Amino acid sequence: MTNTSTSPRPPIVVIAPDSFKGSLTAEEVAAAIGAGIQAAIPGAQIRLRPIADGGEGTLDALMHAGGERLAIACRNAAGQLADCPVGILKDGSAVIESAAIVGLTDAAGIAVPVEQRSTLGVGDAMLKLLDRGARHFLVGLGGSSTNDGGAGLLSALGIKLYDAAGEAVPPLPSQLHKVTRIDASGIDARIRDAKIVAMSDVNNPLCGDEGATAVFGPQKGVTPEQVGVLDHSLAHFAAVLEKELGRSACGKPGAGAAGGLGYALLMLGAEFRSGAETVADHIDLDEALAGADWLITGEGRSDAQTLHGKAPFIASQRARRAGIPTTLLSGGIDRKSLGELQASFSGCFSIVFGPGTLQDAIADAPHLLRSSAEQIARLWQTAAGAKQ
Repeated sequence: MTNTSTSPRPPIVVIAPDSFKGSLTAEEVAAAIGAGIQAAIPGAQIRLRPIADGGEGTLDALMHAGGERLAIACRNAAGQLADCPVGILKDGSAVIESAAIVGLTDAAGIAVPVEQRSTLGVGDAMLKLLDRGARHFLVGLGGSSTNDGGAGLLSALGIKLYDAAGEAVPPLPSQLHKVTRIDASGIDARIRDAKIVAMSDVNNPLCGDEGATAVFGPQKGVTPEQVGVLDHSLAHFAAVLEKELGRSACGKPGAGAAGGLGYALLMLGAEFRSGAETVADHIDLDEALAGADWLITGEGRSDAQTLHGKAPFIASQRARRAGIPTTLLSGGIDRKSLGELQASFSGCFSIVFGPGTLQDAIADAPHLLRSSAEQIARLWQTAAGAKQ
């Protein structure tokens, strides 16, 4: 007698997590989850698509899809030269991750007070990539330590700031209130021909109660007493700049991203896009989801903010459109947000098995991810078998 029974094919699993900040890159997270899935389901077809939302890890996620990684000398937030990573994708697009140049995790850059930090280094990176022939830029805006309204970027590109006496004004938050005249005639002409995509999940304006300084300044070191002063300085700088350039962007969504770096890019004609959507397009996430059975995503900690354009949410939305269930596997889950999260994910899991310190969880993250993914995969396998 011929045995006509057939075994179900192994599942196709797409793994698209963000980084676990301070612990693992998105690529490392994806690899650990993949190992756990294959421990439980050895025949599973794994498609790794690490993702990011414009902040730390965006360059790594985009380079996972291929391209050339470079280290170029740029000024950090404190104005010191440092080798900073940038990338050129296979389609020729240049990738600049602000967090890798003027980021909050750069000890040297944040050694000076926030009112003394600038985005000059982001302009340095753009100029050097222009020299290499780049005319299409993807600029990730999350994770910056700066609050200069992008004055540093614009100065690096050739815009000059002057006070009432005609003296040059350095592009620092503490000095922007002195600016009375801006000369944009020396801006690098190649910028006019460039296409710039600013990647962020932030839609705040430059100034005001919802602006860069009030909302994001405190996490960068802005004191309550400084909020009004620095916010007023940004508004003053923007008024002078907009008069010179003959356009306005101060109130546009995203102008407040990266301490106002988003504003400067908008003034240069940048297109604002969701960082996670842009990364998802470039890593061909939709293509990876085609024919797949399951998506696993995650991040260091998930809460209600995850649903406001963060990478795991965008990945889950794409999977939902493809009719694929999504599991959220994060370092931590905010229990109060679980009700909201489970509306977008078919299951929400933390990798932490019990009480412990944050330091221990960070140190053991690869093992915790692998073990958790294995247990989730065993549950998946059991449920799949029950459907046969």
